[in-house]
This record gives sequence, C-alpha cells and structure tokens, in this order.
Amino acid sequence: MTTNTSPTPTSQRLLSLDFMRGCIMVLLACESAGLYEHSFKATTEGTVFNKFFLQFYHHPWNGLRFWDLIQPSFMFMAGVAMALSLTKQQKQGMSWNESFKKILKRSFWLFFWGVLDYAVRPHGLSFELWDVLTQLSFTTLVAFLIFRWSSVAQIIFCAGLLLLTEILYRFTHVPGFDQPFTDQHNFGNYVDMLLMNKINHDGWVAINCIPTAVHTIAGAMVGKLLLSSKNKIKTMLIWALICFILGFGLDWAGITPIIKRIATSSFTLASLGWCLVELSFCYWWIDIKGHKKYLLFFTVVGMNSIFIYLFFEIVGDRWLTGYISSITNGLMEITNMPETPKLIISSLCVFGFAWFLCYFLYKRKIFFKL
Repeated sequence: MTTNTSPTPTSQRLLSLDFMRGCIMVLLACESAGLYEHSFKATTEGTVFNKFFLQFYHHPWNGLRFWDLIQPSFMFMAGVAMALSLTKQQKQGMSWNESFKKILKRSFWLFFWGVLDYAVRPHGLSFELWDVLTQLSFTTLVAFLIFRWSSVAQIIFCAGLLLLTEILYRFTHVPGFDQPFTDQHNFGNYVDMLLMNKINHDGWVAINCIPTAVHTIAGAMVGKLLLSSKNKIKTMLIWALICFILGFGLDWAGITPIIKRIATSSFTLASLGWCLVELSFCYWWIDIKGHKKYLLFFTVVGMNSIFIYLFFEIVGDRWLTGYISSITNGLMEITNMPETPKLIISSLCVFGFAWFLCYFLYKRKIFFKL
C-alpha cells in the first residue's frame, strides 16, 4: 500500500465518483460499527418499518435488496476509476507494459489484503477467498487486459463471461454439487471445496469473480465514456434499461433466479443496471449541474476508500468497535439510559472515530492507494 500526498486537484476530479465511493464506504462503516444491527433490526422487529430496514441486509437467497448492490457498486466504481487512471497514464506517455506492471502490483496487494482480512480467526489461521478485495484483484486484471478493445468486443466478452457462468452451474454435473441454484449444492460450492476444502455457510462462492468481472469491465467502459464528448447520461440510462430487462426478465421468466450469493447472470445484469442509474444521477447532479456543496462528509471517506475498508475489517471489527463500545457504555451507565439507545450511541461513536480519522488524512492530503 502506498500513500499519495499530492493528489489531483479537487477541481479536476470526478466528484460524483468520490461521492459514490464515499456513500458506499459510509454505509459499510456503519455496518461494521453495528449501527444497523443495534438500531434498525432491533427496534423495528414486528413493525411496518421492518421490511424497509431489511434492505440493509443481504437477501437470504433468491431476490434483490439494497444491500446486495453495495459490492457491485464498489467493483463498478473501481472500473471507472481505473479507466480515468489509465487514460491519464496514456497521456503521460506511459507504455502498456508499464501500466501492466502497475496493475499486476495493485492486483497482488488487493489479493493479499483480501486474504489477510479473513486469515485471522479465533480458532487460528484460515485461507479464504470470499472477500471483495480478492474478487476485485481478479476483475481488475481482466478489465485491464481488455481495456483497449473496442466497446463491441468488450460487450461480447462480458456476454461470454455470463454464458460461461451459466454453463458451469448448469452442465458440470458434479455429484453432490449438481443443483445449479441450490445453496451448498452448486458448482461454486464444489470449486470452494477444491480451493479451500470448505464451503461458506452463508452461500458465498469464490468463482463470483467470473461474472462480477462484468461490473468492473462495465465500469471501465463507462469511465472512457465519461471522458468522451458523447451523450453520456443517455447512453448510460439506455444500457441500464437493457440490463434491467435482461436481468429481471431472466428471473421473472424462471430461467435464472437473481441470487447475489452466487452472482448469477441475472443478478449481475440487474445490479449493473442499478450501478449505471446511480452513477448517471450522481454525475448529472454533481458534475453537470454543479451541486457540490455538502459533499465533504462523503468525499473524505471516498478518497480513502481502500484504507477505511481495511481499517474497519481488520482493526475495527476485531478491536476498535468493542473497545470504544466498552468506554461509551461505561460512561452511559450513570444515565440509566435504555439499552437500545446506548447501543446506537456506541455505534455512532465508533463510526465518528473512523470518519474523523479519514478527515485527518484528507486535511493533510494523505491518500492510501494499492
């Protein structure tokens, strides 16, 4: 991991991208701080608000919730950022080989930190490949290798990845793992047994990196579109509509169910449609219409997205959350406050600590990059 103390001036940045990344990381940070578990779920059980707040949890299997869009958005935005970076490198005269070496280094560190994130368990060390960073290490490399292809060729390649996913799940017929869309009995679970000698009890599979490479490739294509003089918003919305029709159509027709945990082709397409809509709106509102006030809360986190993700996953989840919660709960014992408000306040204190850490780095122009 490296730091950059002299970033591109804010005026030259795609602020909508920083804002979107910031939103994603703020949501993830709130989850790591326990805010959803302590406030949303605990206080709305049995009420009409419970269905709304369930959107902050992954769907158990066949369906699509708001929280299922977080990882696709993260990988999509990584593709957009990569396109902006590669275009800048080309203008500076950097050769393909030099850019390839940088991407290889980035992919290595993404893989390393992704494995490390899951490596330390209470029972000892563990080797797992389900983290978003390990997935992103693969999708980033694939997106780079085809970055200079024509748009048509890249779209055909993405279709091929989704078709490959369908073939692997439907036609491999491995005994015990021959039920394409059944948890614990699908081809993805079989590959996990080969790679890690275990299956994720929540249904996540390592080969999600194959279909979700479409998110990063699409992000890179959109990044190039944003640098062109074409009708950006219209093009993105047209492709969003196509993705919605194909993704939800496959699910509604009973052909391929939308399942986030194994990244079915229908899920990949439907979630990509939402990614395109999100960026279209943010780009129109922030970069075109110029509504740039009050973005600081999110952008300070978005500009250090990898750092805050690793901070919460490795430090926060294992130490910081419990440490700060013990302090805040101890201080609030004298108030006779009910348990739920105490938990909410503790979660907000954990999140506040992380946000001010990002703000501290932002003010000193320290930005961590892989």
